Amino acid sequence: MRLAIVGGSGVCDPSWLDGCREAEIKTPYGPAQLWTGRLAGEEVAFLARHGRGHTLPPHRINYRANVWALRSLGITRVMATSAVGSLHPSLKPGDAVLVDQFLDFTRQRPFTFFDAEGEVVHTDFTEPYCPEVRQAISLAADRLGMEIHRTGCYVCAEGPRYETPAEIRMFQSLGGDVVGMTGLPESVLAREAGLCYALVSTVTNFAAGMSPRPLSHAEVVEVMGRAFQGIRRLLTGALAELPQDRRCGCAGTGAQLTL
Repeated sequence: MRLAIVGGSGVCDPSWLDGCREAEIKTPYGPAQLWTGRLAGEEVAFLARHGRGHTLPPHRINYRANVWALRSLGITRVMATSAVGSLHPSLKPGDAVLVDQFLDFTRQRPFTFFDAEGEVVHTDFTEPYCPEVRQAISLAADRLGMEIHRTGCYVCAEGPRYETPAEIRMFQSLGGDVVGMTGLPESVLAREAGLCYALVSTVTNFAAGMSPRPLSHAEVVEVMGRAFQGIRRLLTGALAELPQDRRCGCAGTGAQLTL
């Protein structure tokens, strides 16, 4: 297998893969649950970020176990999805955003594999998301005639509460475009593990202070339910666009991570 799909809110059911099989992978950080199956004739892995039935809140997800498990299976590419709030009127509910930068406002999550005493590793994040996987998703959107925002800055908040209007104004002033709770440290750990990682975020609502009503998870689930088939088509199409050989440089960043 070369590809894993990490499904966020609204993309938790692995049954859209053919011949879906469940597996539990043991890691130094605890077990990780995932599924394997075929997508467009190719064997892929599927990991439901929030667990089966969306039972894990953002701050309790075992990101290190999840990423370690994917690398231990020999996965080299990851396409991830997430639900986000919009920080700009031009990004409307239902829009897809292929993010290319992030701002990390998480505070209490284990955020690195390199935390042992005497282990000093600094990982470059000039280009936070894999350009080859992003290009494959972009090409798939073109072929399918799907509208997608090709750039965007993802702001990751700690959660599980939603943000205040004052926080949203701060995120806007710093250049954020969308806000979510799960994009970090997942993307950082993927880079540390040498995985090619890209994130497609689906806007489910306008953020606090922009929305005319209080925010709710029910609204997120409703919008993601409508968007699911489009996400499925996009990721399936992107699989066909992925080059067999990696030339992006992401692999080299994981050279110091020993399984």
